[in-house]
Amino acid sequence: MLQQEIRVRFAPSPTGPFHIGGARSALFNWLLAKKYNGKFVMRIEDTDLERSTKESEENINEALGWLGITWDEGPDVGGPYGPYRQTERLDTYSKYTEQLLTEGKAYYCYCSEDEIEAERQEQQDKGETPRYSGRCRHLTEKDKEQFIAEGRKPTVRFHVIENKQIVFKDMVRDTVSFDSNGVGDFVIVKSDGIPVYNYAVVVDDALMHITHVIRAEEHLSNTPRQVVLYEALGFTTPEFGHISLILAKDRSKMSKRHGATSVDQYRKLGYMPEAIVNYLALLGWSPVGEQEFFSLNELIEQFSMDRVAKSPAVFDIDKLNYISAQYIRKASPEVVAELALPHLKEAGYIGDEISIAQKTWLVEVVGELREYISHGAEIVNHIEIFFNDDIEFENEEAAEILRDVDVPQVMASFRDKLQALEVVDAPAVKALLKNITKELKLGGKKVFMPLRVVLTGKMHGPDLDKIISLIGRERTLARLTDTLVKI
Repeated sequence: MLQQEIRVRFAPSPTGPFHIGGARSALFNWLLAKKYNGKFVMRIEDTDLERSTKESEENINEALGWLGITWDEGPDVGGPYGPYRQTERLDTYSKYTEQLLTEGKAYYCYCSEDEIEAERQEQQDKGETPRYSGRCRHLTEKDKEQFIAEGRKPTVRFHVIENKQIVFKDMVRDTVSFDSNGVGDFVIVKSDGIPVYNYAVVVDDALMHITHVIRAEEHLSNTPRQVVLYEALGFTTPEFGHISLILAKDRSKMSKRHGATSVDQYRKLGYMPEAIVNYLALLGWSPVGEQEFFSLNELIEQFSMDRVAKSPAVFDIDKLNYISAQYIRKASPEVVAELALPHLKEAGYIGDEISIAQKTWLVEVVGELREYISHGAEIVNHIEIFFNDDIEFENEEAAEILRDVDVPQVMASFRDKLQALEVVDAPAVKALLKNITKELKLGGKKVFMPLRVVLTGKMHGPDLDKIISLIGRERTLARLTDTLVKI
């Protein structure tokens, strides 16, 4: 790898939300380029004119930018081998199409879709692998003129040599071989003049000097068509690496029923991009040793294609949340608050506009809740204790705690001492609680647990001194009075 400049590319089709699997492919390419000081090229494959949209392209760019994956060449930054958008390269494809036609390596096909389908069905009925029979391979000029007179618009098919083994080396799967008889002559240019994927990608990769192609396993069946095109056009074939599919926990293909599938969904849920990158790297790649958490620089240093697995990677949301939770806990309260704010607004805890004082208070609250969440959206499951003064007991066990014989004196002592405090902050409250245990000669549980239940309705949660300092003296005393009335 070190004898030439490594040039890799990520070439998404802007036809919908940017899938998490696409992000992993981009990441693996990016890591390989960075490891060897190579170039990472962004190319937009937008020849699906009906489905490609500018919005999807922007979504891809934003998602990769959010993940920290940048490119050296692309539609927006330029480069020596542009343009980097396929619809702007049609003249280039036409040039090579003419070359293949002139050399007899490709030909015009006038078969209609109905005729192709009928042929395919007949082959299936015979138990044969469907492939084009080559009926238009040897048309006479008279035949062509007749088809043109009928108004037929031809496609261009590549002539695949029969009885040949198409062999290539794969960085993940070692030597891979296909029988050319199972490939058949395939379309390289549609009847509207637009090149198909397998053709355009070969021309683009060759002219952009791409040395390594890392992509999903689903593209493995495309590779024999691309290999024969490289050979026919006199191009150097790049090294391929087909990484495993990402499956859901039930081993089926990931879909909406399994939860979020696009990068944008995870961003909106309030995950940290560092956590997503860390988790994606571990989907199909195994580091040396037992390390689980990696910075981008550590991933670049350790990444290698020889540790990419052939077997499918399983997307385990629990493992993602475990990794994400560690990043949340290490992040600053300010960072986590930014992740949480959209969800607090959506849940109605705060309005669209908040004051500086309210923002400061929220940052402190979120700081206390970091250890309970793995991403921003989960904040709404834990923050109610700081907003809702109408306390409901989480279960009968919690309510029973307040019926203990020592509760009245604990509450009375707490009320008196809290009212007397000059400043209600966490250190002062912590000292206050400690004084109660000493004066009443009670264990900490006899003091802390009933106070926690009377103020939050729950038996577990953030430190009590932090809760009290954040909800303040007046609200704390009001909760104390109102909750005790209920029992």
